[in-house]
Formats: sequence, structure tokens, C-alpha cells
Amino acid sequence: METLEHLDDHSPPIWAIFGDLMSGLVGVFVLLLVWTIGYQVELSHSLQEEIHKRKAEEQRRMALEKALAGPLAEGRVTLRDGRIGISGSVLFSLNSDQLQPEGRLLIKSLVAPLKVYLDERNEILMISGFTDDLSIGSDNLKFDDNWDLSAQRALTVTRALIENGMPPTLVFAAAFGEYQPVAGNTNEETRSRNRRVEIAPVPQGHTQNVQPQTAGTPGIPK
Repeated sequence: METLEHLDDHSPPIWAIFGDLMSGLVGVFVLLLVWTIGYQVELSHSLQEEIHKRKAEEQRRMALEKALAGPLAEGRVTLRDGRIGISGSVLFSLNSDQLQPEGRLLIKSLVAPLKVYLDERNEILMISGFTDDLSIGSDNLKFDDNWDLSAQRALTVTRALIENGMPPTLVFAAAFGEYQPVAGNTNEETRSRNRRVEIAPVPQGHTQNVQPQTAGTPGIPK
């Protein structure tokens, strides 16, 4: 009995254990509070950065649309999802890869807003040539086929952009022939829509996803 009483005399009081427990809980609460405040501050900072990026993106888009206002209203170009589509007849005469004066002026007017659009973006411009589904004539000795014609036209536009101030590292050319139509090749009107050159932003480092076409029935852009 004396041994039990002796052990009881040396047992820690219950209030001390409760105090240690409360101290631990308070510590955990403080850590959670600090983490929550830090997370809220970081979230607010991220939100402000996103708002700033969206405003900058909107300004770039508006600059591009402003530069294209005239050609868009006249139907010479289209703008969908940031892709500029230019009618082949605006840029080139039949069976030619030489820019017409109207086309050269249009390309020149696009350089400044395109450079603004690409500012602080990890993107480059893909200049793509497209055709309709008509076979190229046998009397055409300059181009081997429709791939050749669409490729040369894409290169011509690419070079014109560079000549007017676009950094060469921000552009590349691609040819798609007749295989990416925007309308059915059923009549002259729809075929004319398919005969085009497009300028489209693509992420840097993803150009390997553009697969070259090497076979198929070529057509004649206008």
C-alpha cells in the first residue's frame, strides 16, 4: 500500500498533461494559420499575374485585329482562333509564287502587329500553303506538283515577312497541298476558299508535330 501511495505522489498532475496537449494543439493551429495565410497570398499573387497576362493577351489580339480591320472587312483575309487566312488570289496570280503588289503591301502591314502578338509568348509563326483538289496542268513546267507550288508560296510569304522585319527565328514554312480544306471542293467558290496561305502561331518546340506530306494528287491554287 505504501508503494502505491509512493508512486501516486510522483505521478505528473493531470493539468500539466492537459497543458502540454493544448500547447501542441495551439502550435498546430498556428502552423495551419500561417500556411493558410501564405497560400492565400500566393493565390492572390497568381491571380493578379493571370489577370495581367489576360490583359496583355487582349491587347495583342486587339492590335492584330486593328491591323487586319481593312482586309477583314473587304474579305481578303480571315481571322479564326488567332490564325490569319489570306486568299491565294490576293497574294499571287495564277500558277505563280511571286507576290503581287497588293499581297506584298498586306504582308508588310502584318509584321508589326504580329511582332506585338508574339511579344513575351513562347510561340513562333507557321506559314502554311494550301490548295484545292484540281490537278496541276501538264503544261506547267515551273512546279513539279501541288506540294511544290504550295511550299514555294509559303516560303515566299515567309521571306517577305523576314524582309519586312520579322525575326527569322520566329517563322517557318509548311506545305499542306489539298489535304487541309476549309470547304468542300465542289465548285469554284469553295475551291477559291481552299486556295490560301495561313499564318498561325504555334508553341516553340512543337514544330516536329508538323508532318511533311509527300504523296497525293496535287491541285492548282489561284
